[in-house]
Amino acid sequence: MDSLANFLFEVGMLSRTPRSGYQFLGSGSESVAEHILRTAFVGYTLCKMDGSLDELRVLKMCILHDLPEARTGDMNYVNKKYVAVDEAKAVRELTDELFFGDDIRSVIEEFNAKETRESLVVRDADQIALILQLKECGDLGNKYSDEWISFALRRLVTENGKKLADRIIKTDSSQWWFKDKGDWWISGNSK
Repeated sequence: MDSLANFLFEVGMLSRTPRSGYQFLGSGSESVAEHILRTAFVGYTLCKMDGSLDELRVLKMCILHDLPEARTGDMNYVNKKYVAVDEAKAVRELTDELFFGDDIRSVIEEFNAKETRESLVVRDADQIALILQLKECGDLGNKYSDEWISFALRRLVTENGKKLADRIIKTDSSQWWFKDKGDWWISGNSK
């Protein structure tokens, strides 16, 4: 039980681990846990767009793909030019004492190998989660977000991922809540 409790405390570190690229963008912020949550919803959406995918594997990979960052931190593209992270060691030490550690290891290895359809969908979900965050920053005036989005778009590999990302970049990020600009915004009446 100690290893289970320790694992769950370690997972909590993801909510306190910042995604580090936003310091270069100049706006926006997000924890690794927030990124994982959005990635899981994007993965779920991509599974609904393609019913032939193994939804459980996709969702599991979405929630576990950045788990090692509880130990390694989030390395942005500039950091990766200078710092080598031993993710395999982090995964091994994180999972060694867990009776389900082999499951976590195999999911992370599948994600990193980029060989299965599910891993490619999750990699797209990871990038689309970033694109969503960048689009929000751009809609709020960050002049650099479009350039960052262009690089993230080039990392997409699945057709559904590309279609979804295309729709995202054409949609105002406030449209979902501000689309009904009627009386509600004046009087608060929803009639």
